This record gives sequence, C-alpha cells and structure tokens, in this order.
Amino acid sequence: MIKIAHESPISIFEEVQKITDYDYALVHLFEENEEYLEKFKKAILKGREVILDNSIFELEEAFDADKFAKWVDELRPTWYIIPDALEDAEKTMQQAADWYKKYKDIPGKSIGVVQGKTYQEIKDCYRAMDEIANVDMIAISFDYSYYRDSVPHPNKYISWMLGRVKLISDLMNDGTINTKKPHHLLGCGLPQEFSFYGHKDYDFIYSLDTSNPVVHGIKGIEYKPEGLWSKESQKLFELINSEVDEDTEFLIYENIHKFKFLTNGRREG
Repeated sequence: MIKIAHESPISIFEEVQKITDYDYALVHLFEENEEYLEKFKKAILKGREVILDNSIFELEEAFDADKFAKWVDELRPTWYIIPDALEDAEKTMQQAADWYKKYKDIPGKSIGVVQGKTYQEIKDCYRAMDEIANVDMIAISFDYSYYRDSVPHPNKYISWMLGRVKLISDLMNDGTINTKKPHHLLGCGLPQEFSFYGHKDYDFIYSLDTSNPVVHGIKGIEYKPEGLWSKESQKLFELINSEVDEDTEFLIYENIHKFKFLTNGRREG
C-alpha cells in the first residue's frame, strides 16, 4: 500500500489527518503561521509520521539551507527533503553534497529529489542521490518539463501523468531504480496516475503527497470515478487559512476517499 498525505487548510487539519496515513509539512509556513507549526508539533508528539518539505514548489527555490536545518533539528520530523533546484541536476547534486558536508549528523531520515531536463540528467541525478548522497528515500516529481517531450499530448496533465509512469518504468528497465530503497512521489497531475502502480513490481513506492482532492473540493469540483482530466492550478498553501463550510468539507472527504481507491483500491499481490 502506498502511504498518502493530503495537505489541507488549518481549519480541517485534524479531520483530514484522520483519513490519511501521515502528515506533510511546508517549512516556509512555519515562519508565517504559528498555528500551522503547532499542528505539526502535536502530530509528532502523537507519533504521526511527518515529512518536512523544503517548499521549493511553493517558493520556486529551496528554503534557506541553514534555516531549514534549524527547523529539522527543532521539529524532528520522520523525514525531510534536502534542498534541491528545480530541473537543475548539477545544482541539485551540488546542494546534496553541501548538505551532507555540513549537516550529516542532523536527526531524521533524508529524502533526495531527482531533478533534470533530460532523461540522462534525471538518471545521473538519481544515481547521485542513491549512491553518493545515499539518501534514505528518493523522490520523483509530477511536473518535469521532460514529460512533455517524453509523452507529447495536447493535454499537459496527461503528459505529466503518463510521463512520470514512463520515467519510472524506464528507470526500472535500465536497472537504475534501487528497489531496496523507498521512493516518494511528489505531487499529482491527475489522480488516476497512481492506479498504474498497483502491481507488486512497484512496491518500492512508499508514499505520495498531494493536495489535489482537497483543492478540487474547495473549488467545488467532484472527482469522477475514473479521476480527473484537468487540474486546478491553485496551490494549497495559498488556501491554508481558508474556512470550509459543511458541504465543501463533505466534497473534500468524498474526493479523498475516491483518491484512496484509485491509488490502493486495486492493488495486486
């Protein structure tokens, strides 16, 4: 089973927590929102598994490394995503080397994100994360521009969905994937993507995070049984203080349950 986390507004944090497998934190919000920080402190005290993200998707550059290390040390999350650079394999590998030179003794388990603009760059970055940085978990994002070249389609969300499926398959087929190490899938283009990973050959996929069912619920969009064919571009952190009425909350929960079924409902042995 793939572990699932859905970022949500603070107002429904505990309710969403009840129907997800772990919690996913955005570090930049710790410095902006004390209530948000307290939610994650309580989660850790309760023994919840927590991944701390460096907020690169939200900020378009990784959170300051020194400040990030301070938060890792203070919060003590289960996992933390080391600084990376969007689609820049060389810079990501250098940042990983710098991180381990300076923070090798920091508590918790590390996650390294694979970056690159071409298959070779992504592959090289993967091997650097696995063999040189020796991170505890490897993450693969949902929206590399490479996917549009790898699986061209007029609907970019289909390119993103099938592009990541193809990338993982290609990395498996050429022997790059380390199946003994857990992997994390960052974000979501279309929710039905995760049904592709239902076979035991993909048991190395440990977890995923996405606010997709939550954001669409807030926008009044209900998942179809097969998922979605387009995506709202709204980022969850922009909705972190949203109040949610009863009907919207119900729609969010319906979307979450459908997402869970698409991801784990048809898993094969």
